[in-house]
Formats: sequence, structure tokens, C-alpha cells
Amino acid sequence: MAKRDYYEILGVERRASAEEIKKAYRKLAMQYHPDRNPDDAEAERRFKEVNEAYGILKDQQSRAAYDRFGHGAFEGAAGGGPGGGGAGFGGFGGFADIFDEMFGEFAGAARRSGPAHGADLRYNMEVSLEEAFAGKQATIRVPTSVACDACGGSGAEPGTSPTGCPSCHGRGRIRAQQGFFTIERTCPTCHGRGQVIEDPCKACGGLGTMQREKTLQVNIPAGVEDGTRIRLAGEGEAGLRGAPPGDLYIFLSVAPHRFFQRDGANLYCRVPIPMTTAALGGAIEVPAIDGSRAKVTVPEGTQSGAQFRLRAKGMPVLRSRSTGDLYIQVSVEVPRELTKRQKELLEEFRSESEEGHEKHHPESHGFFARVKEFFEDLTD
Repeated sequence: MAKRDYYEILGVERRASAEEIKKAYRKLAMQYHPDRNPDDAEAERRFKEVNEAYGILKDQQSRAAYDRFGHGAFEGAAGGGPGGGGAGFGGFGGFADIFDEMFGEFAGAARRSGPAHGADLRYNMEVSLEEAFAGKQATIRVPTSVACDACGGSGAEPGTSPTGCPSCHGRGRIRAQQGFFTIERTCPTCHGRGQVIEDPCKACGGLGTMQREKTLQVNIPAGVEDGTRIRLAGEGEAGLRGAPPGDLYIFLSVAPHRFFQRDGANLYCRVPIPMTTAALGGAIEVPAIDGSRAKVTVPEGTQSGAQFRLRAKGMPVLRSRSTGDLYIQVSVEVPRELTKRQKELLEEFRSESEEGHEKHHPESHGFFARVKEFFEDLTD
């Protein structure tokens, strides 16, 4: 009987990407897995067929050989060596798995037997600048997979237990003869776990996990910044059939503040002040991130853009006793909608200050003096 096309088996097009092939394989492997279809010969046949197709198409070299020569590129590669349980190479991976197993240890890419860890999870959390300053205890709810309550995560129906894999005799690895070489590879029946489930748990379908929302308490330390990552070990998705769980990573972002701008541990605050305060001097009251109020003395003749530093009024440095500073930048505000009397007073001020313009307004006087020289140079 002619073998089916590997792309057709996985239900993908010949130009499918590696990620599309992997996604199709995972879906079909779960659908036809023997643990989910006990005593179903057709499901077992399809499972072996899917594994064989994926074993060839997942590797770039073997896929290229298959695209060029078809099934003929791998004829003679299916031997049922010792410990192989009759599986051989043709049923589970073929050409790609041979090289993975022969050279994987030396290349640092050898597959490990045994149950895989559960998937890691990511949770995005936004905190206010005040919360980043003081730290907080937050309660979060995370949808995730947890160990099945009915089977305790084993995947076996309560009252039963997983049994040793008959293909690898509980080792999780099988051996097969290929020419002069004896190749050891992950057991395709138990996928390296060394056990199979004859009576899957009805509550979880033999997976050992269930979907549930989990409530967790998270400690947000003082001084966190945008992009700070907090790791909660073991709070990710549960591993299949008792495998170790993954981790939960919380990524923090700090919301914009209505007064302060942050630069590392330092804070900046722009404060508008009246023209009279800038000219005559005075004191202004400004807020601090800790909720207190601070007084800033504005000297006579303060210009717009001047900065005043308040030491240790900034943000705490994460995992340190250091604290940043608060910088107050003043912006001189010109009055609008003046009364008649106010205009008269300003007119009097202008007429009196014209005689000492150089003294009262040194910056503007110097600028316009340079402008005058500029135009005189052009006419020479």
C-alpha cells in the first residue's frame, strides 16, 4: 500500500512554515494519543502516522530530502532494533531523529527524557507612581492550568495508577539498530515518561491538568520601574501528569503622573509662578511624592526655567537604601486679562525701567545689542 503524503497527513500545505507544521502536529498528536483513545487501533495507527510525518518535516535537511525525493529518500531506515518494541525509525522521526540522537549530546541539543515542565505565564500589571514609591501588596487572578483534583495530576482514573511503558520497559528511551550504529532515542509510545495510562482520568481526559483561575498575592517592592519583572516560581501552568509546574512572570508598568516626571530615581515637577514672585522673590509650596509638602524659596530675579533641588525627595532605588532627588523647575507666568489700573502700573514700570534697561533686563538687552550688530555688519 502506497504511503500517504506527509503534508497531507498533517493537513498543511507544502509551503507551510515550521511553526505551522509544529502547531498542526501538536493538535493531531493530542487528538490521536493512545492515552486518550484506549483500545482504538485506528487512533493508534493515525498517531504513529502523524509522528512519522512530523519526524521528517520538522527537520530542515530531512524535509528538503523529502521534498526532492519523496518517501524514497528514507527507504531502508526503518529497522526494529533491540529494545525498540518494533517501532524502529520509520514510524517515529526517521532521518532527523537519527542525527539528533547521534550528535545531540555533542551539540548541546540532545532531548531529555522524562516529563516536561509546565509552561511559563506572563501577567502585565500597571501601578501608580505612588505605589511604585511605597511598594504594595497586590492580589491578582490568573487563568491557568492546575493539577487535576480528581487524579492528583497523575492523569489516571482515581483508584488506578500509570503502568510501566511496554515499549521501553519504563526507561523512557528505546534503542534501534541502524547499520553499524545502535541509536538510543525517546520512546515514541510514552514520550520519555516511562509510563502509560491504561485508564485515563475522566475529569481531565488523562492530561492531569484542568483550567482554573488562581488567586495570588504579589509583593511589589518600593522603587520598581517600567519593565521591572517579578518571578513567582512554580506559579505557572501545571506540568502534564505530575511534571513540575512553570513559573509566572509579572511585568510592571508605571502609569504617568499628573505632576511628576520620572528619570530613574529622580523626579521633576514643573511649577508655574507669578511674574511678581519671580521678580520680587518669595516662597512657593510644592507637593512631594510621599504626600508631604515642601517649601521652595524663590530668590529675587528668578528666570523662567530655573531649577531648585530638593534632596532625597525623589524615588527609592530598587533593593537599595538610596533615594533620588526632586527637581522643581519654575515657569514664570505672564499675567493676562489685566485691569485698567494694573495696565497703568505696568506702563509706569516700563517707562521707568527704560533708563536702566541694561541693568533690569540684561539678557534681552544683550540679545538685541547683538542683533543690532548683526544687521550693521550686513550693511557694511
